[in-house]
Amino acid sequence: MSWDPELAAALPALPDLHIADLDVARARVREVAARTPPPPPGAVVEERVPGVDGPVRVLVAHPPVPTTGPVPGVLVLHGGGFVMGSADMSATLAADLAAALAAVVVVPDYRLAPEHPYPAALDDCAAALAWLAARPDVDPARVALHGMSAGGGLAAALTLRIRDRGGPAVCFQVLDAPEVDDRLDTPSMRAFTDTPLWSQPDAERSWVHYLRTVDGDVPAYAAPARATDLANLPPAYVVVYENDPLRDEGLAYASGLLAAGVGVELHLFPGTFHRSVILAGAAVSQRQAAETVAVLRRALTPSVPGAPPAASSPPPAGSARTR
Repeated sequence: MSWDPELAAALPALPDLHIADLDVARARVREVAARTPPPPPGAVVEERVPGVDGPVRVLVAHPPVPTTGPVPGVLVLHGGGFVMGSADMSATLAADLAAALAAVVVVPDYRLAPEHPYPAALDDCAAALAWLAARPDVDPARVALHGMSAGGGLAAALTLRIRDRGGPAVCFQVLDAPEVDDRLDTPSMRAFTDTPLWSQPDAERSWVHYLRTVDGDVPAYAAPARATDLANLPPAYVVVYENDPLRDEGLAYASGLLAAGVGVELHLFPGTFHRSVILAGAAVSQRQAAETVAVLRRALTPSVPGAPPAASSPPPAGSARTR
């Protein structure tokens, strides 16, 4: 494997978040201990929104500077392989995005497997999205999804379900290392059996827990890579990491969107591993974080009739952009 030098230097200090050799309860204890510091007091507030099986806890971040009229909305879906994580792990990200985008950012504390297998998490995310889009301070035409790892899989699944069943419009989707394919048969999945933060055994265990009650064919709303029709979905920004078992399913999903006529911007960050962006001091992580904000800002900025197209800088090295 080829490592970015800054990331390689940080590998010995990384927390062990693998779930393959642990029971879920012990893995969750490790994950909580490894969380980054929370945002400043008052940067996010906790609320409850109506859900399918009862209220869903959400964290909400508002623009820190007063705004006039409705603002964009972003639904952030945390990772954790469907079995770990919580809204709290994305609280700082929510506050940062609210400030950078002048948007209302909501992070649902969706239910986790194995206690709550598919479709519990997807139902909770759908409930949070409906609540966000219905807020009087949010422009329903400018609502985006930002999902990471399992959250990226949930974001992709949510766009499919909205297209097929109806629901709040989503204008853009950020899929960061999306976990979308339960078949575990890509070259990267077979190759990366002992990589930092996420590996093939972890992916296998997470799908076993998430699909525990699925009997027979796995639906595309659970594993979006199984979808046979990807047309009429929101434009996407897809991030994949070079040394990540999820790399190739992310590439394949982006290619499928593109083939179906969906606008896609794809960036493979070299020398990285699954969600290595958490090492925020590395230059490659800073490039990724800045680009994510830039593409969201571009997607959420309303077009002004008659205005010339916004100027754009050349894509960074290593990116492949397709419109």
